Amino acid sequence: MAVEARLRELGARHQSLEKAIQDELRRPAADEDRLKELKRQKLRLKDELEALRAALH
Repeated sequence: MAVEARLRELGARHQSLEKAIQDELRRPAADEDRLKELKRQKLRLKDELEALRAALH
């Protein structure tokens, strides 16, 4: 049960980061450093999500 809760938490954070990335891209002068960091965080979350899903199967 705890793994499913962690998956939901990570999924929500992943979606939040995607929204932040899209918001930054819509700005007239997007901050490239911020975009890189947001994308890096999103990728780490994706990797963690995939590892947890693989552990369930």
